[in-house]
Amino acid sequence: MLVDATFGVHSSYSPLNFRALTDRSSSFYTSSRSGGGGRDSTMKESIGGDGSEQDRIDALGRLLTSILRHTAPQLNLNMRSDGYVKVQDLLRLTLKTFANVPINSHTVDHIKEAVKRDNKQRFSLLEENGELLIRANQGHTVTLVETESLLKPILSAEEFPSNNTLTFESCLVCIRRDANILIFLDIRKALQGGVKLYISDNKVILTEGFDGVVPVEYFERVESWPDRKLITFDQKF
Repeated sequence: MLVDATFGVHSSYSPLNFRALTDRSSSFYTSSRSGGGGRDSTMKESIGGDGSEQDRIDALGRLLTSILRHTAPQLNLNMRSDGYVKVQDLLRLTLKTFANVPINSHTVDHIKEAVKRDNKQRFSLLEENGELLIRANQGHTVTLVETESLLKPILSAEEFPSNNTLTFESCLVCIRRDANILIFLDIRKALQGGVKLYISDNKVILTEGFDGVVPVEYFERVESWPDRKLITFDQKF
Protein backbone atom coordinates (compact mmCIF):
# COMPACT_ATOMS: atom_id res chain seq x y z
CA MET A 1 0.00 0.00 0.00
CA LEU A 2 1.35 3.41 -0.96
CA VAL A 3 1.02 6.52 1.15
CA ASP A 4 0.98 9.93 -0.52
CA ALA A 5 2.66 13.18 0.41
CA THR A 6 3.10 16.75 -0.76
CA PHE A 7 6.32 18.74 -0.98
CA GLY A 8 7.49 20.98 1.85
CA VAL A 9 9.13 24.35 1.60
CA HIS A 10 12.44 22.93 2.82
CA SER A 11 14.72 20.72 0.78
CA SER A 12 15.16 17.97 3.37
CA TYR A 13 11.59 17.05 4.20
CA SER A 14 8.05 16.98 2.94
CA PRO A 15 4.69 17.09 4.77
CA LEU A 16 2.93 13.75 4.58
CA ASN A 17 -0.80 13.62 4.14
CA PHE A 18 -1.28 9.99 5.16
CA ARG A 19 -3.89 8.17 3.09
CA ALA A 20 -4.85 4.51 3.17
CA LEU A 21 -5.62 3.84 -0.45
CA THR A 22 -8.28 1.28 0.40
CA ASP A 23 -10.34 4.00 2.12
CA ARG A 24 -12.36 5.48 -0.71
CA SER A 25 -15.04 7.17 1.41
CA SER A 26 -13.82 10.69 0.65
CA SER A 27 -11.44 10.22 -2.25
CA PHE A 28 -13.44 12.30 -4.74
CA TYR A 29 -13.24 16.04 -5.29
CA THR A 30 -15.19 18.44 -7.47
CA SER A 31 -13.19 20.44 -9.98
CA SER A 32 -14.00 24.13 -10.40
CA ARG A 33 -12.68 24.30 -13.95
CA SER A 34 -15.02 24.79 -16.87
CA GLY A 35 -14.62 24.71 -20.62
CA GLY A 36 -15.79 27.04 -23.35
CA GLY A 37 -19.49 27.71 -23.74
CA GLY A 38 -19.78 26.36 -27.28
CA ARG A 39 -18.15 23.04 -26.49
CA ASP A 40 -20.18 22.59 -23.31
CA SER A 41 -23.42 23.23 -25.20
CA THR A 42 -22.56 20.53 -27.73
CA MET A 43 -21.70 18.00 -25.03
CA LYS A 44 -24.87 18.77 -23.08
CA GLU A 45 -26.98 17.69 -26.01
CA SER A 46 -25.08 14.44 -26.47
CA ILE A 47 -24.71 13.35 -22.81
CA GLY A 48 -28.14 13.79 -21.25
CA GLY A 49 -28.57 12.68 -17.66
CA ASP A 50 -28.99 14.67 -14.46
CA GLY A 51 -27.47 17.99 -13.35
CA SER A 52 -25.50 20.64 -15.20
CA GLU A 53 -22.96 19.95 -17.91
CA GLN A 54 -20.09 20.53 -15.50
CA ASP A 55 -21.70 18.16 -12.99
CA ARG A 56 -21.91 15.42 -15.62
CA ILE A 57 -18.28 15.83 -16.68
CA ASP A 58 -17.14 15.94 -13.05
CA ALA A 59 -19.19 12.80 -12.34
CA LEU A 60 -17.46 11.09 -15.24
CA GLY A 61 -14.08 12.07 -13.77
CA ARG A 62 -14.99 10.66 -10.36
CA LEU A 63 -16.07 7.36 -11.86
CA LEU A 64 -12.91 7.18 -13.98
CA THR A 65 -10.87 7.69 -10.81
CA SER A 66 -12.58 4.76 -9.13
CA ILE A 67 -12.26 2.47 -12.15
CA LEU A 68 -8.64 3.28 -12.97
CA ARG A 69 -7.49 3.04 -9.36
CA HIS A 70 -9.57 0.19 -8.00
CA THR A 71 -12.03 -1.73 -10.17
CA ALA A 72 -10.60 -2.19 -13.68
CA PRO A 73 -9.97 -5.96 -13.28
CA GLN A 74 -13.51 -6.60 -12.03
CA LEU A 75 -14.81 -4.79 -15.11
CA ASN A 76 -12.63 -6.99 -17.36
CA LEU A 77 -10.58 -4.05 -18.58
CA ASN A 78 -7.17 -4.86 -19.97
CA MET A 79 -4.88 -2.78 -17.76
CA ARG A 80 -1.15 -2.60 -18.39
CA SER A 81 1.47 -2.78 -15.65
CA ASP A 82 1.89 1.01 -15.92
CA GLY A 83 -1.83 1.52 -15.27
CA TYR A 84 -2.94 2.48 -18.79
CA VAL A 85 -6.17 1.19 -20.33
CA LYS A 86 -7.66 1.93 -23.74
CA VAL A 87 -10.19 4.76 -23.76
CA GLN A 88 -12.34 2.85 -26.25
CA ASP A 89 -12.55 -0.07 -23.83
CA LEU A 90 -13.80 2.30 -21.13
CA LEU A 91 -16.40 3.73 -23.50
CA ARG A 92 -17.95 0.26 -23.93
CA LEU A 93 -18.91 0.08 -20.25
CA THR A 94 -22.56 0.46 -19.26
CA LEU A 95 -21.72 1.53 -15.71
CA LYS A 96 -23.47 4.78 -14.74
CA THR A 97 -21.84 7.85 -13.24
CA PHE A 98 -23.25 9.71 -10.22
CA ALA A 99 -25.07 11.91 -12.75
CA ASN A 100 -26.98 8.82 -13.95
CA VAL A 101 -25.18 8.75 -17.30
CA PRO A 102 -23.81 5.44 -18.69
CA ILE A 103 -20.16 5.64 -19.65
CA ASN A 104 -21.02 4.35 -23.12
CA SER A 105 -23.12 7.49 -23.63
CA HIS A 106 -19.93 9.56 -23.38
CA THR A 107 -17.32 10.18 -26.07
CA VAL A 108 -13.55 10.47 -26.28
CA ASP A 109 -13.95 14.26 -26.11
CA HIS A 110 -15.89 13.94 -22.85
CA ILE A 111 -13.08 11.90 -21.32
CA LYS A 112 -10.52 14.44 -22.52
CA GLU A 113 -12.63 17.19 -20.96
CA ALA A 114 -12.84 15.30 -17.65
CA VAL A 115 -9.04 14.98 -17.65
CA LYS A 116 -8.63 18.67 -18.47
CA ARG A 117 -10.99 19.81 -15.72
CA ASP A 118 -9.45 17.71 -12.98
CA ASN A 119 -7.61 20.25 -10.84
CA LYS A 120 -5.64 17.53 -9.05
CA GLN A 121 -4.26 16.18 -12.33
CA ARG A 122 -5.26 12.64 -11.41
CA PHE A 123 -5.02 11.32 -14.99
CA SER A 124 -2.53 10.97 -17.83
CA LEU A 125 -3.45 10.46 -21.48
CA LEU A 126 -1.20 8.64 -23.93
CA GLU A 127 -1.58 8.18 -27.66
CA GLU A 128 0.12 5.00 -28.84
CA ASN A 129 -0.16 3.26 -32.20
CA GLY A 130 -3.15 5.41 -33.10
CA GLU A 131 -5.04 4.55 -29.90
CA LEU A 132 -5.74 6.79 -26.90
CA LEU A 133 -5.01 5.39 -23.45
CA ILE A 134 -5.68 6.76 -19.98
CA ARG A 135 -4.43 6.00 -16.49
CA ALA A 136 -4.72 7.29 -12.93
CA ASN A 137 -1.42 8.83 -11.88
CA GLN A 138 -1.43 7.30 -8.39
CA GLY A 139 -3.67 5.83 -5.70
CA HIS A 140 -4.02 2.31 -7.12
CA THR A 141 -5.19 -0.70 -5.16
CA VAL A 142 -5.10 -2.79 -8.35
CA THR A 143 -2.32 -5.28 -7.70
CA LEU A 144 -1.37 -5.81 -11.35
CA VAL A 145 -0.10 -2.22 -11.56
CA GLU A 146 3.64 -2.26 -10.84
CA THR A 147 5.03 0.60 -8.77
CA GLU A 148 8.23 0.77 -10.81
CA SER A 149 6.26 1.03 -14.07
CA LEU A 150 3.84 3.66 -12.76
CA LEU A 151 6.07 5.94 -10.69
CA LYS A 152 9.53 7.50 -10.79
CA PRO A 153 11.77 6.53 -7.85
CA ILE A 154 13.31 9.31 -5.77
CA LEU A 155 16.98 8.49 -5.33
CA SER A 156 18.34 11.59 -3.61
CA ALA A 157 17.12 14.50 -1.46
CA GLU A 158 19.08 16.71 -3.85
CA GLU A 159 16.30 16.15 -6.38
CA PHE A 160 14.35 18.72 -4.35
CA PRO A 161 16.51 21.86 -4.00
CA SER A 162 15.30 24.68 -1.75
CA ASN A 163 14.30 26.79 -4.76
CA ASN A 164 12.12 24.01 -6.14
CA THR A 165 8.85 25.44 -7.45
CA LEU A 166 6.87 22.59 -5.88
CA THR A 167 6.54 24.35 -2.54
CA PHE A 168 4.08 23.41 0.17
CA GLU A 169 1.93 26.42 -0.71
CA SER A 170 1.65 25.36 -4.35
CA CYS A 171 0.55 21.86 -3.31
CA LEU A 172 -2.25 22.79 -0.91
CA VAL A 173 -4.68 21.41 -3.49
CA CYS A 174 -3.17 17.97 -2.80
CA ILE A 175 -4.35 17.91 0.81
CA ARG A 176 -7.48 15.89 1.49
CA ARG A 177 -10.49 17.75 2.79
CA ASP A 178 -10.70 15.51 5.86
CA ALA A 179 -7.01 15.90 6.76
CA ASN A 180 -6.35 17.29 10.24
CA ILE A 181 -2.64 16.61 10.63
CA LEU A 182 0.53 17.18 8.57
CA ILE A 183 3.56 14.97 9.07
CA PHE A 184 6.82 16.30 7.63
CA LEU A 185 9.13 13.58 6.38
CA ASP A 186 12.91 14.01 6.44
CA ILE A 187 13.59 12.86 2.88
CA ARG A 188 17.34 12.54 3.29
CA LYS A 189 17.09 10.52 6.51
CA ALA A 190 14.31 8.34 5.12
CA LEU A 191 16.26 7.49 1.97
CA GLN A 192 19.37 6.73 4.00
CA GLY A 193 17.27 4.45 6.19
CA GLY A 194 16.04 2.46 3.20
CA VAL A 195 12.58 3.97 2.77
CA LYS A 196 11.58 3.84 -0.89
CA LEU A 197 10.06 7.08 -2.15
CA TYR A 198 8.40 7.70 -5.51
CA ILE A 199 6.91 10.63 -7.39
CA SER A 200 3.89 10.43 -9.69
CA ASP A 201 3.22 12.33 -12.91
CA ASN A 202 1.05 14.79 -10.97
CA LYS A 203 3.92 15.46 -8.53
CA VAL A 204 2.63 13.51 -5.53
CA ILE A 205 5.27 11.78 -3.39
CA LEU A 206 4.37 8.23 -2.38
CA THR A 207 5.92 5.52 -0.23
CA GLU A 208 5.18 1.98 0.84
CA GLY A 209 7.23 2.48 4.01
CA PHE A 210 8.13 -0.77 5.76
CA ASP A 211 5.20 -3.19 5.61
CA GLY A 212 2.91 -0.21 5.04
CA VAL A 213 4.31 1.86 7.94
CA VAL A 214 6.65 4.87 7.94
CA PRO A 215 8.59 4.83 11.26
CA VAL A 216 8.33 8.01 13.33
CA GLU A 217 12.13 8.27 13.43
CA TYR A 218 11.89 9.70 9.91
CA PHE A 219 9.39 12.42 10.91
CA GLU A 220 10.91 15.91 10.93
CA ARG A 221 7.91 17.55 12.59
CA VAL A 222 4.14 17.24 12.98
CA GLU A 223 1.59 20.05 12.62
CA SER A 224 -2.15 20.33 13.03
CA TRP A 225 -4.16 21.34 9.97
CA PRO A 226 -5.36 23.87 8.99
CA ASP A 227 -4.11 26.01 11.90
CA ARG A 228 -0.50 24.75 11.43
CA LYS A 229 0.27 24.40 15.16
CA LEU A 230 3.28 22.32 16.15
CA ILE A 231 2.43 18.94 17.73
CA THR A 232 5.00 17.27 19.96
CA PHE A 233 5.68 13.58 19.44
CA ASP A 234 8.12 10.93 20.60
CA GLN A 235 10.50 9.84 17.83
CA LYS A 236 11.13 6.63 19.76
CA PHE A 237 7.44 5.70 19.77
